[in-house]
Amino acid sequence: MKDAFLLHGFPWVEKDPNKQEYSLGKLEDGRRSSCLNSIFYPRRMTFGIKILKKQALCKDLKKPGVFLKVQGEDQYVHSVKQYSITNGKKRAVSLDLARGAMLLLIALAHAPLYLYNSEPGIMQRAESINFFDQVVNLFGMFFIDNRARAMFAVIFGYGLVLSFESQISKGKRKKVALKTIQRRSWYLILFGIMLAVFIGGQDILMAYGLAGLLVSWLLTREIKALIRTLTIITLLYCLFTPIIWGFNMQEIGSYGFAPEVSATDTYLSITMISMLSFPIIPIMIHLMFPILPSVLAGMWIARYQVLTKPEQHVRTLYFITIIGLTVSFLGALPLSFIGSVWHPGFFIAGLISGLHMLTGIPGGLAYAAIFGWIGARLKNPGYMSHSLMALGKRSLTFYVWNEAMLVLFLSPVALDLGGRVSNGIAAMMAVGIWSLSVVLATLLEKNNLNGPLEILLRQLVYKHQ
Repeated sequence: MKDAFLLHGFPWVEKDPNKQEYSLGKLEDGRRSSCLNSIFYPRRMTFGIKILKKQALCKDLKKPGVFLKVQGEDQYVHSVKQYSITNGKKRAVSLDLARGAMLLLIALAHAPLYLYNSEPGIMQRAESINFFDQVVNLFGMFFIDNRARAMFAVIFGYGLVLSFESQISKGKRKKVALKTIQRRSWYLILFGIMLAVFIGGQDILMAYGLAGLLVSWLLTREIKALIRTLTIITLLYCLFTPIIWGFNMQEIGSYGFAPEVSATDTYLSITMISMLSFPIIPIMIHLMFPILPSVLAGMWIARYQVLTKPEQHVRTLYFITIIGLTVSFLGALPLSFIGSVWHPGFFIAGLISGLHMLTGIPGGLAYAAIFGWIGARLKNPGYMSHSLMALGKRSLTFYVWNEAMLVLFLSPVALDLGGRVSNGIAAMMAVGIWSLSVVLATLLEKNNLNGPLEILLRQLVYKHQ
């Protein structure tokens, strides 16, 4: 049994970890329900009665989650039902809050990509024209750019493990469960194609679907194989990402990149270009951005249930948060100086941009850990928490919704506000779009309705099962 626990990444202890949780049982205990007391009373009175009857009553107590230790005539009680219920809630709180907040960060990251009349600033940021724009750009550099993507990747990797283990818990063979994960990844790629080609949004679903296909084989391997792969992939990205971006920025001859949209774009022209380019988009994203390390890191912490049982990993969550945020902040600091107090060569600026991307990996982990810590501390979620959780449960639907709304308001093929507003106003619009998605998700939750894309994805993935 010990080998089986360790094989699947679960901690093993030689002694009862709940030893301190047992308390002396009494015939009438106000902490127990009347139903439990009615079972416990005859159990307490069975001393001197046949052992078979004692065992039957003990079995009745185990059903509602009550375990007993007998020492002489004293019985010590430990209830585990409250812990199992709490774990389920924590799982929803930690992950769904993280997904809901993640959608805001993604909307804020993608909004500047439509500002085609603004001069390029640093990387994909538009040049600031007032103080508010400067604040928005600095906030984006330190907390959003290359951090929101990493957080998405961590949660995606975590979700791969949860989905795989869910299949196994239902009695599926590993091979069947793995094929289900891979089929889901293919459909994510399909959804991403629909978003990029026919909606015209900034897609990341294709890249994460491809990531799912690339790393899914690790779901059936020991954790040592996962750690070894994570280490190798991370080292490769650390070596090549800054160099690639150094040459890329040197070739462009600028600190920033002009938006891909322009005032002359039409829906037909964008659709035709997207139809030709979508096959290479996810490949280029993986070559240029360190997504795989974050996905693998998410799978790694999922093996230890860091976010689904956060109350058991509070110290680990603190450590990840402090170290991750520190590294993320220090990695963003040099980029924030470029173009204002520092004017390096374009190759050096590219190296700094690559460093910014790499330090976003621990930043994304830290963001996920923050919501794990919140999940461990949040005993009674309020209205805002429930609303954010409702959004997180429908993250696929509202990711596509938010991207469609950004296209509607900012793209030149629709309302064309991207050619008229500054970076600060675009950020406020992104917040407004996200806020509307929170309201819509809350309405769906109140009516016990899942997101339409979640329903569609589930039907497609499990249609043959």
